Amino acid sequence: MVRELRIEVAEEHYEQLVLQARERNEDPTVYAGRVLAQELDRARFLEGSALFLSTPGIREEFASRFGPQPGAAASAA
Repeated sequence: MVRELRIEVAEEHYEQLVLQARERNEDPTVYAGRVLAQELDRARFLEGSALFLSTPGIREEFASRFGPQPGAAASAA
């Protein structure tokens, strides 16, 4: 199901979105919607990760299975 969401952004942010959309040959409205959806997905992922790791014993269990150090490809979120 798709719902409409209206947001207001500062003129400078809007201009930046339009420029980025043009670089990708996309409609600015479609591009802005995609960027917003990606940011919401990222926020949900980070929130879920924090909740997972805050569960008692999970951090230790995770470290025992996968190691205590991040891999070479890991980056700070």
